[in-house]
Amino acid sequence: PHIKLFAKCFSDNNYDVIRFDTANSFGESGGSFENASITNYYEDLEDVIAWAEEQSFYLEPFVLCGHSLGAICSALFAEKYPEKVKALAPISSVINGSLSKEQYTKEELEDWQKSGWLVETWPNGEVRLPWSYMEDKMKYDLLANIEKLTMSTILIVGEFDNCTFPRHQQILFEGLSGQKGIYLIKGAPHTFQEQEHLDEIYTILD
Repeated sequence: PHIKLFAKCFSDNNYDVIRFDTANSFGESGGSFENASITNYYEDLEDVIAWAEEQSFYLEPFVLCGHSLGAICSALFAEKYPEKVKALAPISSVINGSLSKEQYTKEELEDWQKSGWLVETWPNGEVRLPWSYMEDKMKYDLLANIEKLTMSTILIVGEFDNCTFPRHQQILFEGLSGQKGIYLIKGAPHTFQEQEHLDEIYTILD
């Protein structure tokens, strides 16, 4: 009930698309980002797919696409249920907790763990992250079961992404065994807000 679902049918290609905001994100669903985690996002994804399975338009296999925490959740689902996923498009994906720590200095991580909180300025404004956010990230690793990602996959990342670095996406890309592609959006940061960057992503996905 805390999730708002957005479904749209593209009649020209006969596609049904579900777009949703997880709880504790910056969209229309409830919660606060202070309580966000991969675990919470992944559970919401499974709930949405379970809901979709009961709809008349539901078809398998389907395509999954997500950004950042949403991207790793999409890929984790594909690793768990590879028979359900036709293609995958992780954008600026978290790879695992260890690589995520590379965006911080040793001192920053120590201070974060000691105080319990990290305050950062994001495009959405000031964000407070509890240490439990990083502890949760450490539970997940896309590389551990990457051999299951045999479906067609395209990776997208911004040139100036300082969270899920392009070199992290390259590590994931090199481990993929199916049909694959990797795209660098010139001049883009981790979050894509400029229309030219969004247009490029739409073109790639199309």
